[in-house]
Amino acid sequence: MLKPVGARCNLRCDYCYYLKRGLHQGEVMSEALLEEFVRQYIEAQTVPQVLFTWHGGEPLLRGIDFYRKALELQRKYAQGRQIDNCLQTNGTLLNEEWCRFFHDNGFLIGISIDGPQALHDGFRGTSWHEVMRGIQLLQQYGVEWNAMATVNIRNVEYPLDFYHFFEQIGCRFLQFTPVVEADKPECSITADQWGCFLCGVYDEWVHQDVGRVFVQLFDATLANWCGEAPGVCSMSPVCGHATVMEADGTVYSCDHFVGPDYCLGNIREQSLVELVNSERQRQFGRSKVTSLPRQCRECRWLFACHGECPKNRLLEDCYGQPGLNWLCRGYQQFFAHVAADMDFMKAELNAGRAPANIMSLKSTI
Repeated sequence: MLKPVGARCNLRCDYCYYLKRGLHQGEVMSEALLEEFVRQYIEAQTVPQVLFTWHGGEPLLRGIDFYRKALELQRKYAQGRQIDNCLQTNGTLLNEEWCRFFHDNGFLIGISIDGPQALHDGFRGTSWHEVMRGIQLLQQYGVEWNAMATVNIRNVEYPLDFYHFFEQIGCRFLQFTPVVEADKPECSITADQWGCFLCGVYDEWVHQDVGRVFVQLFDATLANWCGEAPGVCSMSPVCGHATVMEADGTVYSCDHFVGPDYCLGNIREQSLVELVNSERQRQFGRSKVTSLPRQCRECRWLFACHGECPKNRLLEDCYGQPGLNWLCRGYQQFFAHVAADMDFMKAELNAGRAPANIMSLKSTI
């Protein structure tokens, strides 16, 4: 994940976990460093398809000429590989020039939006109308886009309003992330709220939209049910495959762990391959398993969530061991609720009777 402007953003969302760290907030990636990253990143790949993921902060603040240069460099170093790009944005800076550029160059765009205006503007300023204008421009220019929504204390009680909104605006690929921030209780949700929210959205989706609307968490759950890679790091058995590079070339273990304890080094001093394959990063990846408390290791649903994201492991388990996920009880409620359906879909997939699009193969941000 590449952050060409670090934490810089034209919004200051109340639940943002990135700004509070105080790191990389005034930096902008140079074109020289961009070239070094593009070269190293492509050379490091062992597969013919290479995906660049641009993130922020707000990555559009770097300007369109920076991304034109990035495409030029990708072509220079591609050596026959297929290069794809996805970019996550709050959508407020989108205009016709950006949308033409994204369409012409096949970008997949992730839009951060938390639902209808009354739910979105609660923690994201008064940006809803600007975001909706951006979405309409993407649709007008035929740009592929996904929605990424936080589930926070304002929208968690309205799962159907939330889900129907995304249906109404033509969103077919939806990712939502629970807000769990220990120092922001005014934004964060409880495990019980999370479980009820997931079950409410799932019941609507499973009766109306299987194979038509793709919800990342439901796809990941079914993948884990089938013993396949879930496609999202929080539900994977190990961590370590979601490294992030900041605007100055510093690489960290994960977007949620940008701090001195998780700094792997800088690509100006060591190669990207060395940093990502370092013992420090390997230990970070293994720690997702080794830090599981006894309650998780004995849980019938461990295969489905693998303890979820380590950043949310804020509680003691029933044995007094640290490392229980803040949302554990909600996930247990959800998995119990969907178990029969997941068993059925797994059987249909194994028997070759399920439609090919029962699970999404679409990249998400």
